[in-house]
Amino acid sequence: MNKRDRIIFTVVTALFSAHMLFTVVAYIFMHDMVSEMFVSLGVSPSIIYPLAIAKVLGLIAIWTNKSRILKELAYLGFATDFVLAIAFHLKVADGGAVAAMVALVMLIVSYIFGRKRSQNANVSTAVE
Repeated sequence: MNKRDRIIFTVVTALFSAHMLFTVVAYIFMHDMVSEMFVSLGVSPSIIYPLAIAKVLGLIAIWTNKSRILKELAYLGFATDFVLAIAFHLKVADGGAVAAMVALVMLIVSYIFGRKRSQNANVSTAVE
């Protein structure tokens, strides 16, 4: 992975992580407001705390690079979350779909450049 690709991965993944951590903080410390939003979207608010935990664990899986399978599952979980968020926000036409779309784009860019990073690490390990 060249320097440009590494910078793109790091910056985009850091921005994505900041966005996710902001939502986790909102889920925990603004639970009543978030609960109202979930109800208005037709989603049970009982999923808020498990979703916050899943987001933190997903970020850990993406950054630590310990398990390829866990990392892939984290990206899949985030993608599923964002696609559903986009659909629910579009359904109620509250304008919230834009933030989910931006997060999805950041996720895709992070995934593409993260795969390049992993592939290059595997190639350099195989050469040694």
